[in-house]
Amino acid sequence: MPASPARSRPPRLWWLAVLVFALVLPQAAPAAGGGNISVSDDRGRSVELSEPAQRIVSLAPHLTELLFAVGAGDRIVATVAHADYPDAARSIPRVGTAAQLDLEGLLAASPDLVIAWGSGSPGTALERLEKLGITVYYSEPGDFAGIAADLRRLGRLAGQPERGVREARAFLNAVATLREEFGERPEVSVFYQVWDQPLMTVNDGHLIGEAIRLCRGQNVFGHLDSLVPRPGLETVIAADPEAIVSGGPGEDREDWLEAWRDWNQLTAVQRDNLFFIPPSLLQRHTPRLADGTRMLCEALELARERRAGPRR
Repeated sequence: MPASPARSRPPRLWWLAVLVFALVLPQAAPAAGGGNISVSDDRGRSVELSEPAQRIVSLAPHLTELLFAVGAGDRIVATVAHADYPDAARSIPRVGTAAQLDLEGLLAASPDLVIAWGSGSPGTALERLEKLGITVYYSEPGDFAGIAADLRRLGRLAGQPERGVREARAFLNAVATLREEFGERPEVSVFYQVWDQPLMTVNDGHLIGEAIRLCRGQNVFGHLDSLVPRPGLETVIAADPEAIVSGGPGEDREDWLEAWRDWNQLTAVQRDNLFFIPPSLLQRHTPRLADGTRMLCEALELARERRAGPRR
């Protein structure tokens, strides 16, 4: 989705506004030293608060969902576009998009904690926030264990440590159940489509790549160095995956898969192994990833069953 255009303001007046907002903000705890609550974020930084955060700004949809999961949804005073789960998240004020922040709006929300997306939130804006004394926690869970760790840490920062531990344990138990159920099944070669123009996928280092492995899928582009490779159409055809899986550009956009039916030389097309999984279930780093992974495992199990059909 294109980012909302930045609000224009002459540079000098803009910085004056920033400084005014900074002066009226309550003093936030420093990122290190002397706090009663201390956690390490996904950058290995020590993040400390003198008391549980009361006013939290979340800078990505999955971060908003994680905060709701640990019982801190009522403490989120601002978030970004597309934060839509659970339903209560839709009514939270917006301060731009994950990639382009409205700093004035963020500062006006008077946060005592900002939860940032390590690789998605704009670094320059976050540096400015930290210079103004606002505590920032960077989240970048790269695997199932990382999601559980963030649940525990965010629970502590928001004064919900027991809830964070409970949600983390439930998530890891769900993952363990899937691993026990599908972890010994025969492999299925898979192409996972993140985007269509240009074609984009993931490698084995990506969290989706971990979900594919758990389901005993063999990611046909898992060996590539790039976390999000861009293979050409001819490369996908040459790889001839047994299954093609896509999240599409929305929760109900299965039509993305229809274009593959023009390439009936593909094994995935011949066997009707074209599978749609709502992107919020597999492309957001939240506890619902366990639900998306189950859908993926069941899709690959169906692909195994279809091996008994006609072959080329």
